[in-house]
Amino acid sequence: MNMTNSKYKNKYRIPSARLQTWDYGSNAAYFVTICTQNRTNYFGEIINQKMQLSELGQLANQFWIEIPNHFSFVNLGEFIIMPNHLHGIIIIDKNNDNGSIETSQNECNDDTSQNERNVQTPNLGVSIATTDYTTSNNDFNSSP
Repeated sequence: MNMTNSKYKNKYRIPSARLQTWDYGSNAAYFVTICTQNRTNYFGEIINQKMQLSELGQLANQFWIEIPNHFSFVNLGEFIIMPNHLHGIIIIDKNNDNGSIETSQNECNDDTSQNERNVQTPNLGVSIATTDYTTSNNDFNSSP
């Protein structure tokens, strides 16, 4: 059985873009994209070339900013919230017991694209917190 299909329960139309030989829990900066269900504009809209966050967009912003409060080894780089998705940089920086930075044996020696190093799943609780909010809010039309 294909590991990707069993992992994602045949839910996604494309196979995972993750590099199979890379440990995504290792120290590195990761470009993350989180999309809304059915790419619906839940996070807000662009008015006069400026993003206007909806209530849910404000929550996504809050939850994103709070990630380091829940994961002390995570720092955030730049991020942007768009009407139906969020782009951000998550920097994993795990210190070992003697205070030095852990190093990784990860190497990308083949000609794979940079896109294969992107973290493609809604990690670190942002999706969970947003889903909890939306399923408890009767005005929000979403299924968990």
